[in-house]
Amino acid sequence: MYLDICLLMMLILLFFSFLMMYLGVYFLVYSLKIFIEFNIFNLNSSCIIMTIFLDWMSLFFLSVVLFISSSVVYYSKNYMMGDLMINRFISLVLMFVLSMMLLIISPNLISILLGWDGLGLVSYCLVIYYQNLKSFNAGMLTVLSNRVGDVFLLMSIAWMLNFGSWNYIFYLEFMKMNKEMMIILIFILLASFTKSAQIPFSSWLPAAMAAPTPVSSLVHSSTLVTAGVYLLIRFENLFNEDMIFWFLLFSLMTMFMSGLNANFEYDLKKIIALSTLSQLGLMMSILFLGFSEFAFFHLLTHALFKALLFMCAGAMIHNLMDFQDIRYMGSISIQMPMVSICFNFSNLALCGFPFLAGFYSKDMILEKFFLMDFNFFMFFMFFISTLFTVMYTFRLIFFSMVMNYNMSSLNFMSDKLWELNKSLLGLLLLVIIGGCYLSWMIFPYPYLICLPFYLKILPLLIIFLGCILGYLMYSMSLNMLNFKDMYFIKTFMGGMWFLPIISTYGLIKQPMIISMNLTYFIDQSWTENLMGQGMMKILLKYSSFLDLLIYYFNFMLNLFLMFLLIWWYYLIFF
Repeated sequence: MYLDICLLMMLILLFFSFLMMYLGVYFLVYSLKIFIEFNIFNLNSSCIIMTIFLDWMSLFFLSVVLFISSSVVYYSKNYMMGDLMINRFISLVLMFVLSMMLLIISPNLISILLGWDGLGLVSYCLVIYYQNLKSFNAGMLTVLSNRVGDVFLLMSIAWMLNFGSWNYIFYLEFMKMNKEMMIILIFILLASFTKSAQIPFSSWLPAAMAAPTPVSSLVHSSTLVTAGVYLLIRFENLFNEDMIFWFLLFSLMTMFMSGLNANFEYDLKKIIALSTLSQLGLMMSILFLGFSEFAFFHLLTHALFKALLFMCAGAMIHNLMDFQDIRYMGSISIQMPMVSICFNFSNLALCGFPFLAGFYSKDMILEKFFLMDFNFFMFFMFFISTLFTVMYTFRLIFFSMVMNYNMSSLNFMSDKLWELNKSLLGLLLLVIIGGCYLSWMIFPYPYLICLPFYLKILPLLIIFLGCILGYLMYSMSLNMLNFKDMYFIKTFMGGMWFLPIISTYGLIKQPMIISMNLTYFIDQSWTENLMGQGMMKILLKYSSFLDLLIYYFNFMLNLFLMFLLIWWYYLIFF
């Protein structure tokens, strides 16, 4: 029965995806923007109104989200086949998609908060879907990190009471002129930093890999992590130059840190998660430079190849008896040729290989950054972060495709593998042709960037250099990094600069020590001696005296009452 439900939901999502794409092209050609308002109920003179805002940007994003969701639902049909609660899993995925849709079409901070909190709550339910200790810890880290952003969003909602309405899209021009309202933009930006896992909130994104792989392909491509980027795109870069410089620095540091860590990581899903973090830093960087359309373009192309990359990784893990360590893999191109083709295409699109989906957005972003007059440090960080992306991508390809077959045994079911392959074909087509298709629509006129030849050819040189360095990282003996002197450096580089430790143990260690000391010195020491056991010792010590005192008091009270009774009797009868 659940197979039919999965197929039906896939067809429904696919139909609405094509419908949204058609409407998006129509809105783009005719420059349409539509507000739809539903009056939910009236209370005296107050109206509770639900507002929907539709333009080409929201419709394109809806189309991509629904298309990826349809592929993920059909993919889940076979990936989660042994699960007895497959209907609950599909329901959670659909609730997740509905929360993202509500966030996309909302021009109102209240309805954005509903979608924002819906994403956080359902993502927690999906991360802890495999009910073990690791999943519970990852789910708590995910939901608590996202609650920080929810608090900032609530504060921005409270501050927007000064405007008279929560429809922020009506007040964008006013916010540019009113510097006092800059506090709203700071709150929104901090909320976006937590949801899109920028430094210092980066530790939850690799931890969320505890979720099932279909969830990872949806969460880390087009829904949860991109919500912060999309919200900042909607606020149209209202930040002043001083703020932009510092936030740009944080985004570049996120790119650098995630790329460096991925080159020392051996968990397949974590490598892909760190590549997501690197691409989010790239989107934020170009967004802070003032090119929101470039960021949105890369958001769409990244969603396509990253969803395909996760789904291919899930098929590989599924057939390798649930091993995720890339050192156990090898020669997968011989064993799973179709999955390997999709995997390599999505990896090359991630690198920005010419004429794949990632090339059109990434090359344009790099050239635009080269055109701007930033200092050498910014240029170096951008360059080296892009180089790291190509390095860990080719390192992953060498480990999984080229290396000799290692240790793990394959668990093939040909019919199941073919069903998994069919769910990859649609995304593979879009990874190949989707980039040029979207570039023709979003930029109908050629975007010409004039650069010197050495800067124009630099993105291609980065790909070739990254391929060579990735092979060196792959072929480097592991023992070279196991010296005692290198242990700290290796742990620092491969551990996200200790951010997971700082975000977990670092935050709770001192409060736990303080609470333990307070418990020991107050609750179990002075308070216990004075109030609890102290009162008991006093009562035991003077119990005989207290008994005599109570007896004497009762005797005097009875004597007094008897005297009153005799006096009252005397007054009545005599």
